[in-house]
Amino acid sequence: MKDNDNLTIERPTFVTHLECAMEGDHYAADQVHNLSKAGKPLLVRYDLAGVKKALTKDALKNRPADMWRYRELLPVRKCKDIVSLGEVTTPLIRLPKLSQKLGGGEIIVKDEGRLPTGSFKARGLVMAVSMGKALGIKHMAMPTNGNAGAALAAYATSCGIKTTIFCPADTPEVNVSEIELQGATVYRVNGYIDDCGKIVGEGKAKVGWFDTSTLKEPYRIEGKKTMGLELAEQLGWDVPDVIFYPTGGGTGLIGMWKAFDELEKIGFIGAKRPRMVAVQASGCAPMVRAYDAGTEHATRWEDAHTIASGIRVPQAIGDFLILRAVRESKGFAIAVDDDKISSALNEVAREEGLLLCPEGAATYAAYKESLADGRVTRNDRVMLFNCATGLKYPLPPVTRTLDRHKPIDYSQF
Repeated sequence: MKDNDNLTIERPTFVTHLECAMEGDHYAADQVHNLSKAGKPLLVRYDLAGVKKALTKDALKNRPADMWRYRELLPVRKCKDIVSLGEVTTPLIRLPKLSQKLGGGEIIVKDEGRLPTGSFKARGLVMAVSMGKALGIKHMAMPTNGNAGAALAAYATSCGIKTTIFCPADTPEVNVSEIELQGATVYRVNGYIDDCGKIVGEGKAKVGWFDTSTLKEPYRIEGKKTMGLELAEQLGWDVPDVIFYPTGGGTGLIGMWKAFDELEKIGFIGAKRPRMVAVQASGCAPMVRAYDAGTEHATRWEDAHTIASGIRVPQAIGDFLILRAVRESKGFAIAVDDDKISSALNEVAREEGLLLCPEGAATYAAYKESLADGRVTRNDRVMLFNCATGLKYPLPPVTRTLDRHKPIDYSQF
């Protein structure tokens, strides 16, 4: 086995068509698509009976540990179109001290900060860009709160696709800088991510770029889907009892729900499903409000604000898919306050040595609340998603000093 076998060995492909997530009508594969005629996301469909015959668990054991090991369940057909910066299998990290402290079940963090550009956005954007390359797209544009833009810039630059990216004016400086440095042209916009999305949408006809916004192209879901494929394999083809997922646009939550369905249909797992929990911030919680109201769609959240900028998405085009996955799984949606997100980040870092991003910390805060109010039991094995490296975000200052020219009082240590 060579380290790049997944990128260089041609494997059978099984994409049959694309399907409107709302209406169910079909669209041809291997053509450029954005939304369906109904203005809803398109989902990639596969000949799963064919996948079942072609792919075995033993075959996977002999492949390099990266997300391209699941090629038969991915849309990129030819090796020449794969754009990769090293999408490694991300680790599952247990938090035994906090589990004991809380008196709950096993707490596992899937640490997506180990991926290229430091976030789970790499999974979705590597797939979108690879398919863009395969379909001959020359210019891609997107709105971003930071990490998605960095991933698009990196992958598109690596294969020669032009990128134009728009972000809210208060996007963290590190994100804006990395986007520009990695080859994109980035603009700060005085608004939220959906305001940036309107600029991208209007520019589609005027500039001719491809709109790569969340769920407005079909393939980011397929990349994010690998989180579900991967964690099931890592758990010995089992699934956790509960998944806490930081939810803005919700692509990963939707993708994992799709992954579990496909895994069951090819015989890799049974009918058991994790309860899917959509975690949002109290200052931007459209999915929580819609879940509590029992509605299928989520209205726009006005005056959105939170320190967890990655989940500051006032309105998501895939709202009904998020809510569908939450309800079908008997999960729930929960919002946590910013002070609890900060406290959770500090607690995990100081107790377990794991530095979460604010969005990842929100999942731990949500778990604590859910354990306390009984929505999660003390026997549940839970999976928390840390969606980016905590090193991208502001860290608390350290002001402690020593003067080496003066006597040192060693009793202070």
